[in-house]
Amino acid sequence: MSELSGGVLERTKNEEAEFVQPLVLGERLREIRLSHNLTLADVAEMTGVARSTLSKIENQQLSPTFQVVQRLVAGLSIDIPQLFRTAPASVDGAARRTWTLAGEGQAHPTATYEHELLCTELSQRKMVPFRTTVRARSFDEFGEWVRHDGEEFLWVLNGPVAVYSEHYEPLQLNTGDCMYFDSRMGHALVSCGEDDAEVLWVVAR
Repeated sequence: MSELSGGVLERTKNEEAEFVQPLVLGERLREIRLSHNLTLADVAEMTGVARSTLSKIENQQLSPTFQVVQRLVAGLSIDIPQLFRTAPASVDGAARRTWTLAGEGQAHPTATYEHELLCTELSQRKMVPFRTTVRARSFDEFGEWVRHDGEEFLWVLNGPVAVYSEHYEPLQLNTGDCMYFDSRMGHALVSCGEDDAEVLWVVAR
């Protein structure tokens, strides 16, 4: 092997090691999942990667293969740089704006919710707004509590819904009702009527 080819091979190995470094990927995967209000079960269904594998990746116990990375990228509708690098901060945060026209949000369906992500163009946002169609009819459909860092505001656009949360009895909210709560507390939303409920959700990081 020539010195040149040996140097290229060594550099490639180093780049690959950095590329699948579990700490970076685990933190980034959790950040993406929670910013979209997804459970591990949701991501497993969307990507075809086992829930146990996703948990190990997020907890820096497993460095994924490139095939797993490809499944994550395809299932979460992101590109590889998004998965491995935090988006750069805006140079001038006071001059930022974006908008979403009616019906043109980014679709993000899960087993229990159908999210329409709003105003997604800005990086390093402090709030994540989305409109959600609530498909679930039972808390049992979630399998586990949804929880993540931050705080949340929800406004019922078309109800009724039942809000399940740790430490509290289920609360029914009707059209026009709203709620603010700590996202670290386990929570889940279920439609109570014949039709799917709709809510406007804002998650503050």
